[in-house]
Amino acid sequence: MLSTDLRKALLALPAKEKDQLLIKLVGKDAVLMEQLTFRLLEGEEALETRREALQRQVDDPVRGFHQTPNDLLHIVRQLQQRLAYHARITGDTHGEIELTLRLLTNVLSEQPEATTRLHGPTQPLLQHLARRTHDVLKAIGKLHEDYRIEYAPAVNELLRLLYASAAAPLARELGLPTAWDNN
Repeated sequence: MLSTDLRKALLALPAKEKDQLLIKLVGKDAVLMEQLTFRLLEGEEALETRREALQRQVDDPVRGFHQTPNDLLHIVRQLQQRLAYHARITGDTHGEIELTLRLLTNVLSEQPEATTRLHGPTQPLLQHLARRTHDVLKAIGKLHEDYRIEYAPAVNELLRLLYASAAAPLARELGLPTAWDNN
């Protein structure tokens, strides 16, 4: 945090010097650079394009064959990091929620070999799926009621698949509902 004196001194600098300092500082922060690129150059019109690219990433890798449940867990974590980064850059929390619901649903529906038995190799993946479901429900719960109603079908499909999988005991342990009433 800047001291009051330093803040005043910075604001008193000539515009040209402030501009040079700003450019130098922005260049050192990759996240800030990408946020500014999105906000100033791409604009809100690019949001849908970014979401579609992420959706393709969410849909493709989870449908393929994976050597182990651990491989799948690694891919799911990478995708979730991309979704979180997208939200951080664009402020698109709704996109993050929507794509997270899609990712979790895809894994549970497209990877039965990794989700139908709870045993040593599948336990980390199943725990992760249950925890992420819990997290996304908390995130949706913070939204306005209209959005909660909009997400209800996707949430109920995810919960149905989660409780039909070997993650059911883990979901119960976390206190996840079997059906979501969006209240």
